[in-house]
Amino acid sequence: MIKNWCLFLGAVSVAAAGEPELVEVFRSGTEGYASIRIPAVVTTKAGTVLAFAEGRVRAADQAENDIVMKRSSDGGRSWSALRVLQDDGANSLNNPTVVQERESGRIFLWYQRIPAHLKEQSGETATGYEGPGVYRNLVLTSEDDGLTWTGPQDLTTSTKRPTRATTIASGPGMGIQLSRGAHRNRLLIPFNEGPFGRWQNYAVFSDDGGKSWTYGEDVPGALVPDGKGGERSQINEVQFAELSDGSVMLDSRQFAGAKVRRTSVSQDGGRSWSPVAEMAEVTDPSCMASIFRHTFAEGGRLGRLLHSGPDSKQRARGTLWLSSDEGKTWPVKRVLYPGAFAYSVLTGLADGSLGCLFEADNYQRIVFARIAADWIEPTAP
Repeated sequence: MIKNWCLFLGAVSVAAAGEPELVEVFRSGTEGYASIRIPAVVTTKAGTVLAFAEGRVRAADQAENDIVMKRSSDGGRSWSALRVLQDDGANSLNNPTVVQERESGRIFLWYQRIPAHLKEQSGETATGYEGPGVYRNLVLTSEDDGLTWTGPQDLTTSTKRPTRATTIASGPGMGIQLSRGAHRNRLLIPFNEGPFGRWQNYAVFSDDGGKSWTYGEDVPGALVPDGKGGERSQINEVQFAELSDGSVMLDSRQFAGAKVRRTSVSQDGGRSWSPVAEMAEVTDPSCMASIFRHTFAEGGRLGRLLHSGPDSKQRARGTLWLSSDEGKTWPVKRVLYPGAFAYSVLTGLADGSLGCLFEADNYQRIVFARIAADWIEPTAP
């Protein structure tokens, strides 16, 4: 069990009235890690903000990564000291993805264990469930608002296909719990699976509050011609959002074709999906990004979906996009951070404002932005 710790004040960027407030959460080269990357965030039922990341011994994707966390009890204005939630020696722990179950308050933090001798492109990465070349799905849980954690629980056999799948990756970022429709209360974790370069997206889900988990079908249409007589995937890292009718929309990183996000919709709670389609208005230089349900369409008011990611040919110009037609179009956008901007995750805060945890300044910092709810569209009805 991991115990509580003392808070210290984070560095706060003073912003003009109404502008986002920026607070540094993690900095590479400090607190024992050469690199700290891959943010995940959740705002709990109690209003606590939990920020997770990979603490890396070296500046590489698989570098004896640990799963680390900081905690904020004041809406992201200040943060605790870094805590190591899981250290697996030379093995690499990747892709933190977090969700909280509403009724019980139980928090689930998913990640993968990659054996020390493997990299993502390694040819010896194996399918199946046993042996030295297998990626594994692990979960930590907290019953007390992120103060203590138990685990890891190995859920590989119920959440990974026994054949074809080699690499597996949750999110990274956040999972969701459905709030309406036939699959109300279902917990959903977004995933991709390899082999490398032939990735597929799918959902892992639970209908019993996280006691058991299973997986759904791959999103159709992932593979496209590579121009060399073969095929490669156009999708990879992925996040989910609930639509107002209870269906699920995914928002995926692109890896082939037009430099825009990819999407698909599930009408059955993530079990099956429509073919991959382009989000033509949302730029993607090939980078993990976030989609977030801010408000639902009800009472004559339009719903609001938000997307955060780079609006550039490079990982820069961090931008929020807004859709008021359930993700069909994204006509409204506003720059959040004009400099280098990579992975990001959106969350709703207890006071009704928004939070965005993002990688800044060429992976040197992970920053939390507190954003007024009407900042992206001040005249929204």
